Amino acid sequence: MRKLIFGLFIAILPALSLAAGSSVPLDKFEADHSDDASLQRGAALFTNYCMGCHSMEFARYKRVAEDLDIPDELYEENLIFTGAKIGELMKNSMKKEMAADWFGAPPPDLTLETRLRGEAWVYSYLRGFYKDESRPLGVNNVVFPNVGMPHVMVSMQGLCAVKPNIGVEASVEPLSGNINNADVCPEYAIEGTMSGAEFDQAMYDLTNFMSYMGDPVKLERERLGIFVLIFVAIFFVFAYLLNREYWKDVH
Repeated sequence: MRKLIFGLFIAILPALSLAAGSSVPLDKFEADHSDDASLQRGAALFTNYCMGCHSMEFARYKRVAEDLDIPDELYEENLIFTGAKIGELMKNSMKKEMAADWFGAPPPDLTLETRLRGEAWVYSYLRGFYKDESRPLGVNNVVFPNVGMPHVMVSMQGLCAVKPNIGVEASVEPLSGNINNADVCPEYAIEGTMSGAEFDQAMYDLTNFMSYMGDPVKLERERLGIFVLIFVAIFFVFAYLLNREYWKDVH
C-alpha cells in the first residue's frame, strides 16, 4: 500500500509543480497549433536565433516539415544549417564542453521546455531581458534572474534600459486617455528593428512553435478524443438498453 501511495505521489508531482506556478507575474499566453503560418515563422526564428546553442534532439526535421506543411526541399534549403539530412534529429553542432566554458553551463535541449516550465513562462522570459551592467553579459532577465544566456533577440527588440513590465496589463487613464504599459519596455538603451507589438508577435510565434514541439500530437489527440466521446455515448445507449432487457423479468 505504501508503495502504491508513493508511486501515485511521484506521478502527480510534475502536475503539482506546474500548479504552483512561477514566483513572478507572467504574461498570458494561449498556443494555437492549428496556425501553420505562426508555427512556420516560429520555426524560422528558432532556427536562426536559438539553434546555434540549443537543440531539439527529441524531434526530427522531417516530422516538423510535414506537420507545418513545409516541402522537404524548402526546409533543407532554408532551415537546416548543420549539413544534417531531413530525416535526422534536430541537434546542433555546439559541443557541450565548449558551451559550459562560455556560459557556465551547457544550454539545455528545448524540445520539452514549454512542458517543463509552461508556455506563459517561456513567452514572458523571451521578452524579459533588460540592461544590467553588473552581469557578465551585460543583461539580466526579470523572469529568470541572473540567467547566463545573452539577449540573442537584441537586434529585433532592442535592449530595455529598465526592467520590462512583465505580467502587467495595459490600462487606460480615464481623464487623459493615455495608455499605460502599452509596451513591455518603458525605456530602451538600444533601439531594435521591431516595434513592441511586432516583437511581441514574433515571440508569440516562437513560443507557439516551441509549444508545438513539446506536444506535436495535440491536434490529433483532441480530434480523436471527440470520436472516443461519441463512441462512448453511443455505446452507453446500447449498454443501457441491453441492461434493461436483461433485468426486465427480474422482480
